Amino acid sequence: MLAIKTLHIRPEDNVVVTLKPLKKGEETIIDKLTLKPVEDIPEGHKMAIKRIATGEKVFKYGYPIGVATREIRVGEWVHSHNLATGLKGKLEYTYNPQKTFLQKSDKIPSFPGYRRENGKVGIRNEIWIIPTVGCVNKRCEKLALLAREKFKEVIDSGEIGGIYTFSHPYGCSQLGDDHENTQKILAGLVKHPNAGGVLVVGLGCENNQISEFKKFLDTEASARLRFMVMQEVEDEIATGIELLSELVNYAGSFQREEIPVSELKIGLKCGGSDGFSGITGNPLVGRVADLLTSYGGTCILTEVPEMFGAETILMNRARDEKVFNRVVELVNGFKDYFIRNGQEVYENPSPGNKKGGITTLEEKSLGCTQKGGTGTVVDVLRYGEQIKTKGLNLLEGPGNDIVSTTAMTAAGVHLILFTTGRGTPLGAPVPTIKISTNSMLAEKKAQWIDFDAGRLLFGEKMDNLAQELFTYILQVANGDQKSRNEENDYRDIAIFKTGVTL
Repeated sequence: MLAIKTLHIRPEDNVVVTLKPLKKGEETIIDKLTLKPVEDIPEGHKMAIKRIATGEKVFKYGYPIGVATREIRVGEWVHSHNLATGLKGKLEYTYNPQKTFLQKSDKIPSFPGYRRENGKVGIRNEIWIIPTVGCVNKRCEKLALLAREKFKEVIDSGEIGGIYTFSHPYGCSQLGDDHENTQKILAGLVKHPNAGGVLVVGLGCENNQISEFKKFLDTEASARLRFMVMQEVEDEIATGIELLSELVNYAGSFQREEIPVSELKIGLKCGGSDGFSGITGNPLVGRVADLLTSYGGTCILTEVPEMFGAETILMNRARDEKVFNRVVELVNGFKDYFIRNGQEVYENPSPGNKKGGITTLEEKSLGCTQKGGTGTVVDVLRYGEQIKTKGLNLLEGPGNDIVSTTAMTAAGVHLILFTTGRGTPLGAPVPTIKISTNSMLAEKKAQWIDFDAGRLLFGEKMDNLAQELFTYILQVANGDQKSRNEENDYRDIAIFKTGVTL
């Protein structure tokens, strides 16, 4: 059992977080003072340590997370029944640059990876089948299954990592930005260096014709690419197997070689968050993000609606005013998206988040953005764009788990760090390392969870655990370790849709 029952995160906070369920009248020591809760308070939730008047701000992480909707007594449970968001609509922002203190490291670790002909680096050597349209999904799934059986020896030998297809419902009957977003995301997958070979499969009558889709690719003539239009061949399975055989032979020629971690790209994600996410998992990932960028590597932070309330922290870390303005456009652009659709901008957190102890969007965002560490924001990517600049990037995308992990994959990340307090089996096309924010989840869902950040609550040091996680990441990158989503064969994609479907 935990000796410490509550955690006072910052001196200016007027609430503490419970590290175990507290019973009414159960003594707890906070800053050398003995307090007793006046009611039962669940684990991971908040308790007031000062009287909070109606309309007064509630502080956690050193920042306001909302306002009291009624007077809150010392020892009282602070949650949805007495705390509400203080956020409102679109805002105007002023650039107040803050110095970041990350030191570039002279000694850069390396890992065995695959250097592609175009110079890009992959951490897997898989064959991917990319449908241009949802109509061919099932035939692509059948083709992937038969190909895995046919090339089982090659896969078992480790020459290639497997053959996978990624189903989606789009590629036809879409207009404007939706159609282009589909093409950009699929093109990002086609270009991804974790795939040693890619078969692009179309139907023949869809809007996303292969001839048009090729315009989104760097090249249509590459040894790692093959194309098939199902309506144009007599037997799409036989033709597909023949094309995949060529790709298997090509991909099998690649061997791992030492790659500096400065070329590693990692996506940062949280889903099914709880009251410990901003205390354990997300700060731990932030520490790893700082470590990677200090080596010259790259991280991507997305989930724009979960920046609301903490956006100025990121804005003021922009490397210059141009990047600052792009962060402002990113945030207000997503607010416009909510408003255009007649939705409440701050309709967050989810029921699961609330059950886990998160009350307001400010509280969720202040925890969520910690995944980005403390480094400089070097660039802002629009949805469907790919990484151009090393360092911490922000990517346009929603909080939805599958949509955001797909967007990061298409942007070029090699793997994703995914923190969760409630648990999820979800996986992207790239290795998706699940990090539990509490140890109970890690024990209960060992088949989902790769790493336990809940150990921070039991006295583990942040720096030690960050180094352990970084070592684990390199083990996944070099192929010595598979992530849980790979072991469970859970690889999914979803594409953001905003407009009309014909």
